[in-house]
Amino acid sequence: MRNAVLLPNGLVLTTDNSAGIGEKEHDVVQVDDELVAYFAARVTLMEQWAAQAIPVSIVMHNFSGNKSWVKYVTGIEKLFFELDQPCPIITGSTESNMETMQSAVAVTMIGEKKEVDVEDFTWCVYGLPSVGEEVLTKTEKIADMKRIWDALNGGLVQRVWPVGSSGIAEECKRLGIHCKLGGDWGLEKSAGPATSVLLGVANNRIDEAKLHFGAYFNRIN
Repeated sequence: MRNAVLLPNGLVLTTDNSAGIGEKEHDVVQVDDELVAYFAARVTLMEQWAAQAIPVSIVMHNFSGNKSWVKYVTGIEKLFFELDQPCPIITGSTESNMETMQSAVAVTMIGEKKEVDVEDFTWCVYGLPSVGEEVLTKTEKIADMKRIWDALNGGLVQRVWPVGSSGIAEECKRLGIHCKLGGDWGLEKSAGPATSVLLGVANNRIDEAKLHFGAYFNRIN
């Protein structure tokens, strides 16, 4: 289940965090708080999908101060709006007693695991690994969440495995699959906030997947 935690009651817990990225003067990367939360939620949601779960509740830990709370919430809600799905209730807390020099936030999702009949599939990769400023300037090259969501619902995709800082090659190793890709995919490069994702595509629908996902999609071997 990758980085997901299966709780005793069958619920699935996933989380992602960000620090030094935001609107504070001393942040390493200057970007809107809304976008920071959007990408943290993106990673956390993909981890839910990897565990074949759907989130029912979101907990946010905000260390950036009261002013950032609304922007963080807006960023999370934007993700679910793009998927045309209702956003789960967001709760959490804000560190308001101490002013921090840099921004920091964590997004945790609690989901319900779904029983899914998995067909035979082939591992493919979607989206180029991107990190830092690339995430903002090369949006057309990173994995699109709505396309993945639609493919999951339509049975085109059987499995989801987000790629993070360890890179495509390392995630393939974790899955026990041989990684061979033509072109410049940057197999060792960090994919930042899951800009690249491994997808288990139904064997009889590979050509359909190529049309659905577009140029930045390829079979792994």
